[in-house]
Amino acid sequence: MGSATPPSSWRLRLGTARAAFSRRVSSALSGDSIQEETWESLEHALLSADVGVDATHQLLGDLRAAASQSRVSDPSQLASLLTMAIASQLASDDGELDRSGSPAVWMFVGVNGSGKTTTIGKLAHAETAAGRKVVLAAGDTFRAAASEQLSVWAGRTGAGIVRGQPGGDPASVVYDAIEHARAQAADLVLIDTAGRLHSDRNLMSELAKIQRVAGKASGRLSEVLLVLDAAIGQNSFAQARDFGKYVDLTGAVLTKLDGSAKGGVVLSVRSVLNLPVKLLGLGEGLGDLVLFDADAFARGILD
Repeated sequence: MGSATPPSSWRLRLGTARAAFSRRVSSALSGDSIQEETWESLEHALLSADVGVDATHQLLGDLRAAASQSRVSDPSQLASLLTMAIASQLASDDGELDRSGSPAVWMFVGVNGSGKTTTIGKLAHAETAAGRKVVLAAGDTFRAAASEQLSVWAGRTGAGIVRGQPGGDPASVVYDAIEHARAQAADLVLIDTAGRLHSDRNLMSELAKIQRVAGKASGRLSEVLLVLDAAIGQNSFAQARDFGKYVDLTGAVLTKLDGSAKGGVVLSVRSVLNLPVKLLGLGEGLGDLVLFDADAFARGILD
């Protein structure tokens, strides 16, 4: 993918997330002076935006220290300090994707409906537009519609695709796709997997098998990305946390953030799941999957 999206574009594309987050924070900081009630209101605002308890407490601790050091007395001045605190808390999350390997292999996992296949399609579009040769691995062999959808994306983006028989072994499809990509001198393999519930141990164990097999193929499995629907927020974290018990997650993708009132979930992913956010879905268009940028996100959602 290309360079990070400018902050001005983030402000527009964050949509509902920005509107809800800014409204809550502005209301909390509407007083004439900074009182203890100010901090309580701000805490409530952040929790309501799905920032999460741990991340909220860290933000408020950093904000109190910064306000004291800067001798800030006007609540409205806390907004710019909060922007810096959010950017600082997420600084390590800037969306670097590991491209090492010939080819590099990126695997996408998550529950049903989180947006894995669409994410892969948009990513294939960005990568092929950047001049890279991409192969899609149709690792969801349980639903014919999933392979068909991925095939449509391959046609739209000019990516190659390797499919298996319906109901076949997804790990075999993945292995074949990586070997095919190596033979074709492709740069990148994007692996789609079937959506699954964390409680289905057989399907979760299958993910572990796919990871093992992908690691034995010619390329290098450099990213295992957990795809989360931002609109569900922290309600999805109990399920998401279990994925890390079966595969070695390297980061998260948050989809549908533009339409979610829970913009704070970006901070929750780091504090609760201990995963860097690498990609954000900010709309339905082909170009609406962007590399995560901590500073642009902080300014886009609050300034």
